[in-house]
Amino acid sequence: MDWLCCFNSSQYGGGRSSSTSGKGKSHEGIMRFGFSLVKGKASHPMEDYHVAKFMQIQGHELGLFAIYDGHLGDSVPAYLQKHLFANILKEEEFWVDPRRAISKAYDKTDQAILSRAADLGRGGSTAVTAILINGKSLWVANVGDSRAVLSSRGQATQMTTDHEPNTERGSIENRGGFVSNMPGDVPRVNGQLAVSRAFGDKSLKSHLRSDPDIQNAKVDGNTDILVLASDGLWKVNSFGFDASVHLYLFTSCTSLDLGDRIV
Repeated sequence: MDWLCCFNSSQYGGGRSSSTSGKGKSHEGIMRFGFSLVKGKASHPMEDYHVAKFMQIQGHELGLFAIYDGHLGDSVPAYLQKHLFANILKEEEFWVDPRRAISKAYDKTDQAILSRAADLGRGGSTAVTAILINGKSLWVANVGDSRAVLSSRGQATQMTTDHEPNTERGSIENRGGFVSNMPGDVPRVNGQLAVSRAFGDKSLKSHLRSDPDIQNAKVDGNTDILVLASDGLWKVNSFGFDASVHLYLFTSCTSLDLGDRIV
């Protein structure tokens, strides 16, 4: 299980998920972030990676936050950690049309992963990314079932879409695949994958999508907190979308100062 919490706050680099936590703040110290990474009960090694940092580029300050939840190995999430944000920022239209830049970069990154399947293996990864531009404009994108929840004035809103086999059955079947619903198990694409969109997964790619859902939100004095987390938090624990619950949970992990404006 892997979760990330981003607050009103220097640079903290990404890393492989392990039983650890960290925090940092923006260059001006106005916004703070923290993260906590915990391995769940699964017998296989941790396959999640994250990014959490602020950086200066072309006179702008960017906050870059992400969780990459891998499956069938950690090669694909490791690749995403290194390349996805770099590919987004390489797009010439990023500063004028972030939505288009993010969409194009997600596609190009997936194509690069598929072309390297011999080295990266047969696995894949979900992704949820958040880019904060100059502390004012937030762009969230996701593929798979990791989520981002934004709270403003105590009201929490899910900014991502859960890409699950049952909800996208039509797309899967139109591509020649099927959705299994075995007793005691979750719906799966071709009886294998529990998400309908993912990076990688070359053997299933003809039946999967990798295009992200993208949302934009304004960040101002009414913004409370942004929480990014993999499905291990959202599905195993029934927290719902009560902002006070998320604030309490992450305060216990990262010692939030709730007196500051939080992103």
